[in-house]
Amino acid sequence: MVGLLEALGARAPIVQAPMAGAGGAALAIAAIRGGAVGSLPCAMLTPAQLAAQVAEVHAAAHGPLNLNFFCHHLPEPAPDERAWHALLAPYYAEEGVEPGPVPPLRRPFDEALCAAVEKARPAIVSFHFGLPGEALLARVRGTGALVFGNATTPEEMRWLAARGVDAVIAQGAEAGGHSGWFLGAAHRPTPLAVLLAEEIAVPVIAAGGIVDGADIARALAAGASAVQLGTAFLAARESAISAPFRALLGTRVPTEFTNLFSGGEAQGIRNRLMRELGPIRGEVPAFPYGSNALAPLRAHAEADGRGDYSPLWAGTGVAQVRAMGAEELVGTLVAELAQARAGA
Repeated sequence: MVGLLEALGARAPIVQAPMAGAGGAALAIAAIRGGAVGSLPCAMLTPAQLAAQVAEVHAAAHGPLNLNFFCHHLPEPAPDERAWHALLAPYYAEEGVEPGPVPPLRRPFDEALCAAVEKARPAIVSFHFGLPGEALLARVRGTGALVFGNATTPEEMRWLAARGVDAVIAQGAEAGGHSGWFLGAAHRPTPLAVLLAEEIAVPVIAAGGIVDGADIARALAAGASAVQLGTAFLAARESAISAPFRALLGTRVPTEFTNLFSGGEAQGIRNRLMRELGPIRGEVPAFPYGSNALAPLRAHAEADGRGDYSPLWAGTGVAQVRAMGAEELVGTLVAELAQARAGA
């Protein structure tokens, strides 16, 4: 039987995860050329930027493209950031910087972005933090795109399946980046194995802690129809991460969930800010406003070769990450998957 992604033209059961700050057209192009589904993180793009990146991908690669959007709710009114600024004041003084202009916020999926999707007509549109309203979702489906939803708990998996998504991305506690948690009173990181044990009526794409072909084989054997890999692609030549971040990949560094860098809980490599302030602080403004005050500190430190104030999003498999081009990585993963299956 033809697999979920293979039916779209992919040669491998692999989705390159959409990772803002790391992913973009270059990474998607290389992943598609390797036979995977390429993804573009779109939550921080304008419709014009989205259109330009989609055109760049389609001009250079032929295969399925996934456009990823966030469905969070922006707090109204905007949160008070004074307590967060006060907590960061000693760092501003030490680094010799001052709060600067507010950077672009991650925007929830809206009318303008939906219109851009209708023009782009991608193979897949995936959503983080739930789904958009019914009218927008109907318009996305009208393009012919498959709709994928991200779940972090069995409850969220069932919720998405009941609303007719074409596949559920099961984001285990092992995954790096922002948890797509959207149901329940508190964030509850759930191991991938628990999510894969949940039986739902739509295909499941496994995400979290998957960095090599043997990991892929285990996820598929546990019931996943495909896998989504993010951390494994961080060290690719086409990744846009900073030099201090790249230097940590493939090393034994601890990761944990933190809200310091955006206001939302996300998993990344522990750095100076996380060590000194603790990973979770009540002073951080609600997502996505937490990143505003850190922008000048992050820029200053990165220019100095440091990731002290940067979100180093990565999952638990960061020590096993390998540096190679994304196209070569997909080929390596496919070969490892075949070897693992042959030895099973």
